[in-house]
Amino acid sequence: MESKQGIDPRFPIGDFDLDVALRAKKREEMIETIRDLPSAIESAVEGLSEAQLDEPYRDGGWTIRQVVHHVADSHINSFSRFKLALTEDLPTIRAYFEDKWAELPDSKGSVGNSLDIIRGVHARWAEMLSSMDESDFSRRLNHPETGEWDLKGMLALYDWHSRHHTAHITSLRKRKGW
Repeated sequence: MESKQGIDPRFPIGDFDLDVALRAKKREEMIETIRDLPSAIESAVEGLSEAQLDEPYRDGGWTIRQVVHHVADSHINSFSRFKLALTEDLPTIRAYFEDKWAELPDSKGSVGNSLDIIRGVHARWAEMLSSMDESDFSRRLNHPETGEWDLKGMLALYDWHSRHHTAHITSLRKRKGW
């Protein structure tokens, strides 16, 4: 997406498109994105001051601090959703108000706490994903807002989500010369 100033800061790697995502990368590459997110996001925030962490990545957007906390919140939910889909027949998962979660007091705390969560969740998630076979990736869940998803599509979404939010941070750093 282009704006008058170049890339749209809301979608620095483009918007998610399931068909494109499933054609663009092999499953092993998407699992590698999940495995590598902790180091990617740690590198993205490394050396930032408290004031820089409180800088929004775009006008009206979340701060870098909120983005890191959001990734932890979102990926805890996604890991749990994968486990539900692997152990239940077409579970209906619970949606949550991510915008309201980003306003809770814990989203103003240390990013180190969320980086710890991301490291742990992603280590376990990548291990689980690497052990899954084709029938596992075909298992489905029902999202009350977006309908049925198979785990192939969910993996593609979180591959994109990982890169999307990391790019929010790295593109702001680039724009600001940090």
